[in-house]
Amino acid sequence: MNFEFFIANRILKKGKANFSKPIVRLGILSVALGLSVMIVSISIVTGFQQQVRNKVIGFGADIRISGFETSTSYEALPININQPFYTGDEKFEGVNHIQVYAMKAGIIKTGEQIEGVIFKGIAPDFDWSFFTDKMVEGRPLMLSDTATGNNVLISKSLANRLQLNLGDPLRMYFLIPDEIQPRGRKFTITGIYETGLEEFDKLYVIGDINHIRKLNGWSNEQVGGFELFIDNYDKLDDIGKEVYSMIGYDLKSETIKDIYPQIFEWLSLHDMNVIILIALMIMVAGITMISTLLILILEKTNMIGTLKALGARNRSIRQIFLLNAVYIIGKGMLWGNAIALGLSLLQLQFGFFKLDQESYYVSEVPINLNIWYYLATNIGTLVICTLMLIIPTYIVTRISPVKAIRYA
Repeated sequence: MNFEFFIANRILKKGKANFSKPIVRLGILSVALGLSVMIVSISIVTGFQQQVRNKVIGFGADIRISGFETSTSYEALPININQPFYTGDEKFEGVNHIQVYAMKAGIIKTGEQIEGVIFKGIAPDFDWSFFTDKMVEGRPLMLSDTATGNNVLISKSLANRLQLNLGDPLRMYFLIPDEIQPRGRKFTITGIYETGLEEFDKLYVIGDINHIRKLNGWSNEQVGGFELFIDNYDKLDDIGKEVYSMIGYDLKSETIKDIYPQIFEWLSLHDMNVIILIALMIMVAGITMISTLLILILEKTNMIGTLKALGARNRSIRQIFLLNAVYIIGKGMLWGNAIALGLSLLQLQFGFFKLDQESYYVSEVPINLNIWYYLATNIGTLVICTLMLIIPTYIVTRISPVKAIRYA
């Protein structure tokens, strides 16, 4: 055991009563609360961003490919289904699933209720993994390549507004160019879903793509576009550029960020809130630690004078108090991690803290447990707080051993 570590250990020896004891405890508490608030805040914000992002992607996919002439309306011009990237002749790196889709605006009429919606046509290649846990009643659609299904899925909010239930008939009307009267179609509700994204839930009715083909006069080889799902969202921009460069000149590709920029810009604003909160918590913890260290130094002025009289250098004495500070910070971090992890696990398991789903898109406070966020927050807190304490230790160099011993 070296000299600095031995003295630092003696200063904070357990059971020894001194004035600085409650101050040390306050420093530990400050670091613990600051770190726990930072970790929980990061877990909540990243969890919220992840859940909302996944819901938006569940509706619109990571990347969409459609006709280049497509207007800003929901209805796209038809494109041929036999594209190299869909038939398997070409493959996009990082893309794990491709499915076809088409959309058409329609009107639902039930008694005195009228609602404008978007009919999203899907095919048997549709990936139901997103809707599996979003089904409130009923089941996903069972689609066939040879027959046109009359079953549809609607959202819970749409069903409540139109007073519809599972198994009820649903009449939709579609405007067809060059036709005076809208064309009606009768469907059966076989499933009711709820995602929490009110802007999407109140808009989309999901059914067989063959209905859109018949209404638009398309062949079985024509679709409205393709939806691509990727393995890693962090590579979305790179994969999006690769997809755009590989498709034909008559096609265009858009990432989910391009399709719904307002949602993703809103989500990115939460990053700044976290940064501000982290800065404030580190500042509070740092100031508390500076005060704690100064009190330790003032209380041990006699000891500092004695050590200097015995030949100890200022550098060694400063290291002693820095070791004390690191011990206090480390103990506070240990408690802070325990508090943050405990609260996070309790929220994940029991969901104590609820949210208004219509306002926040999620029904309870989301938590994202990521080991890298934990490590980064801990390392950053330790490094920044320790660096903040280097300057206060220079007070040691101003203490005269003669005066310190004389007036002890």
